[in-house]
Amino acid sequence: MKILSVYDEAFRPYGRVVEGYPLEGILATLEKTPCTDAVVYEPRIEALHQAENAEAVGAALYGGMPFQFGFCNGVNTKLNCLEFHRDSEFNLGTEDFILLVAKQDDIVDGVLDTAKVVAFKAPKGVLVECYATTLHYAPCSAKLGQGFRVLIALPDKTNTDYEGVRQGVNAMDKMLWARNKWLLAHPESSEAAQGAVVALTGVNIDIAADI
Repeated sequence: MKILSVYDEAFRPYGRVVEGYPLEGILATLEKTPCTDAVVYEPRIEALHQAENAEAVGAALYGGMPFQFGFCNGVNTKLNCLEFHRDSEFNLGTEDFILLVAKQDDIVDGVLDTAKVVAFKAPKGVLVECYATTLHYAPCSAKLGQGFRVLIALPDKTNTDYEGVRQGVNAMDKMLWARNKWLLAHPESSEAAQGAVVALTGVNIDIAADI
């Protein structure tokens, strides 16, 4: 799979590189978070909120709305699922990492073909915005076997428990997997085994041979 840079013109429909914010304190705190071979996601980490300039950066990113700083850390090369939120997500890595993304308008009749997925590498220390219409999921390693630590910034309480999951009147409603988290699972994923809507067709992309 061809891996482009987030600085490439092709990334413009999916997001942007965010410049100008003091990120050193956030990166230093993120560097201290645990990283194992398993992919671990934590929606909110108080230490990240207490990092130097964190509250000012978060307030600027979300225009004063309540937000949460968490992380997604681990080692990964596979797609497995795609998700979207009703807002942008911001990512910042202590190491280079790769995003596998698609667009919400690539969903046709409640299904997305993984052939629509594209890959972009984000350099360490660079803040990246993924737009609300960009489907994404766990980051991937930029080097085979290398772990990543990635800040996940979202509106407060996103990805937390919500009793209305998998209810509603249409196919999109039934993709709701957690608060402000709509999930499209590949049939090979553990999420599908847990009851997530199987809405990805085609190959479960693995970039192990491309990094």
